[in-house]
Order: sequence, then structure tokens, then C-alpha cells
Amino acid sequence: MNNDYNFMKLALDLASTAKGKTNPNPLVGAVIVKDGMIVGSGLHRKAGEPHAEVHAFRMAGDHAKGATLYVTLEPCSHYGKTPPCAELVKDSGIRRVVIAMKDPNPLVAGRGIKILEDAGIEVEVGLLEDEARKLNERFIHNMVHQTPFVISKIAMTLDGKIAAHNGHSKWVTGEEARRKVHELRDEVDGILVGIGTVLADDPMLTTRLPQGGKNPVRIILDSELRTPLHAKITDCSEAETWIFAGEGANKEKANNLLEKGVQVYFVPKNEKEGLDLTTVMKELFAKGITDVLVEGGSELNASFLRAGLINKYLIYVAPKILGGRHSLTPYTGVDVNSMDEAVAVDFDSFEQVGDDLLITAYPKQLANDKK
Repeated sequence: MNNDYNFMKLALDLASTAKGKTNPNPLVGAVIVKDGMIVGSGLHRKAGEPHAEVHAFRMAGDHAKGATLYVTLEPCSHYGKTPPCAELVKDSGIRRVVIAMKDPNPLVAGRGIKILEDAGIEVEVGLLEDEARKLNERFIHNMVHQTPFVISKIAMTLDGKIAAHNGHSKWVTGEEARRKVHELRDEVDGILVGIGTVLADDPMLTTRLPQGGKNPVRIILDSELRTPLHAKITDCSEAETWIFAGEGANKEKANNLLEKGVQVYFVPKNEKEGLDLTTVMKELFAKGITDVLVEGGSELNASFLRAGLINKYLIYVAPKILGGRHSLTPYTGVDVNSMDEAVAVDFDSFEQVGDDLLITAYPKQLANDKK
């Protein structure tokens, strides 16, 4: 059992090295072991390329006969851009398959496992399942909800302030934390801010790492189309920019932005809360955006919070105390009347990043059911 654990852990580690490269596909790693020795390994590197099992079997060759396959996700059973891996495994001569988790994709959903079992292969499911589910939290959310996985990133002082009363916020956190955020930008499909951030900071919203990196689509929520034509995000030479505006926004301004390469999409508005965020999320998913990093200001953050659209919180806490009656906080929005209306979360992990603390949290499931 200990060997099973170690080999599955290796498969998970392999899969994790492709973060941000496989979207919309899941992260998958595979390891083939015979007589206690690894004879093949692989990972899914990029959407449209061979799956992890294919790479592992190519490496193993004839050594796969009578061996055990460790794979982080149920082998696929349907034809997509590549043939089904379940058929490959079935015909390989493999004796045993250990799977971390079933595939949430309804096109698979146990069918791959059944193909293997019907072929007389010993199948075990559930080893390191929690780790596998966390690794593919984006993919699972996509399959279940058909919307992007939304990450809310906050950088705040120890007393919960993100900026001084005049909006000055450079820099709340240290260099190491800022570099880690750029690593996250390299992994996601989209980075989203509101028009307030564009007007206040004129950000580039690109990925700046020593080795380069992938630039996510820059998504701006700008209900009245106030984005200046000279704003840095209107330069689309390095990264795409998509602006979501209200249906009644200035069409001439939209055409001027289009001439610069900016894509403008019109969506309905809610009377009190600006753009209809649910519609925005559905539109993004339909356009191929599977995960979004929200780096907006306190009003935008609050809109996502109250709409129940945040799937993961990344909160950097700096060893600073700002104070001040009017210093800005991470989430503002409409005032609530009692603590019962607070959004409950589960702390997942705590990590020291340079001088700062990174707290990872998730919305608490069914938090208010027992009130």
C-alpha cells in the first residue's frame, strides 16, 4: 500500500507540472510499474496532444504487460481530439490499474472504468482522491457548472487594508508574493478587473516572469465604457483585451476600441449591482475561458462575493498595519445587518511567502444550512 501511495504521488506531481497548459482539459499524470520498478511515465502536456497514458505506454513498451498503471484520473472512454485511453489500456496487457478519481466529465463518468473491468483488469479507485480533486478543481468545476473557476486574489495588511484612503497601494506585499501572483497569471486563462482599477492604476495585467510566461486574456468590466483609448490594456500586441459593457453603452466608443484590437461585448445590467456577472461568466466560458483570476478593487470583489461566484480565495497578508478610518478594505459593497450574513469559508492552507503570509480558503459548503 505504501508503494501504491508513492507511485500515485509521483503521478500527481507529474501532472501538476503542466498547470495552465492543458486547459480546457484536466491535469493528468500516469506511471507504469512492474516488479517494483517504474518502466513508464507521462503527463498530459497540452490540450490536443497525447494523453498521459499514451506517453507512459510509449516509454514502457512491452514492459507494460503484467504491470500496474497508476493514473490520476479515470482513463477517457470517448473520442475527442485523441482516441480513448481506456481502449489503449485494455489492449496493453496491463494487469492492474489504480485510479485516483473518477472523471466528472459526463462523457466518461465511469465508462472508462467499466471498459477496464469488463476486460478482466483489476481496477482500484480512490487512492489520493482528495489530492487529485484539488489538482483538478478547475476542471471539475467546469464539468459540473459549465462556468469558469473564479479565484479571488487579495493583498492586504494585517489589519485588513488593501490601500490608503487615497487609493495608494504600491506595494502592500513584498517581491516574493508579487512574483508568485505572476506565476498564477501564467496558469489561468483570464485576469479580470473593474473599470475602477483601470482608471486608478492603468495596469498592464500581463505576466512578468524571468522566463517569460503566458499572458492571460485581460477582462475588463466597464458598464459605461469609460476605458481610456490610451490605457495600457488597449495595447493588444502582447495580450488580448476583452471589455464587457452594458447594453446601452456608447457604440462609437466601442468602435474606437475595436479599431485598437480590443473586443467589446455587451451584456445586461442589474439596476443596483452593475453588469450581470452570471451572464458575464457564461459568456466567458462559451468563449473558452475556463478559469479567471479576479484582481479587482473592493467593489468588484464584493460583487463577486455576494453573487456567490468565488470558488477560491488567495489572501496575502503583509506584516504591516495601516490603520485609518477611510483606508480601503478588500470587500465593500452593500452593508449587511448581522454576522449571520457573512460568507463562511474553510481555511485550506497557510504558507509563508517571503515576509508575507498566503492564506488559501474555499467557500464553506452548505455553511448556513444549520442556522
